Amino acid sequence: MNKRAVLKKIRDAAKAQGLDYREVELTNHTGIVVGNTRSTIGRHTEVAEGTARAFYKQFEEELGKGWWR
Repeated sequence: MNKRAVLKKIRDAAKAQGLDYREVELTNHTGIVVGNTRSTIGRHTEVAEGTARAFYKQFEEELGKGWWR
């Protein structure tokens, strides 16, 4: 899965729920902040499906259970 598609899906879900969304470029990762939840994703162009799912699950508290399905 393309990293840009993963970030777009999170950004769109946050916008739909009226939550703040920020991306911060760190040394080797991109930091993502949705509401009060923070996480990082590696700076690769492709993200494995399992990794993307695990990344989505980190934002379930803010976006709701199973929001990515």
